[in-house]
Amino acid sequence: MTVPEHYREAQLLLADPNYGEPKGIGRSETIAAAQVHAMLALAAATALSGDSPQDVQAWRDAVGTTGGA
Repeated sequence: MTVPEHYREAQLLLADPNYGEPKGIGRSETIAAAQVHAMLALAAATALSGDSPQDVQAWRDAVGTTGGA
């Protein structure tokens, strides 16, 4: 998933109290999944805004992007 996809997934999980039910997970698991997606988005977005071109490229490779976040 890309940074924006993780962010959107976190929003979807938190916005709809029944979002996780078709996937077979309850509300507490849905909230936990939203937290994971939000943290992944935050970590990647923070790293992709770094000063070191080598670090930025390494993060782009890790999150599967070729350009910006």
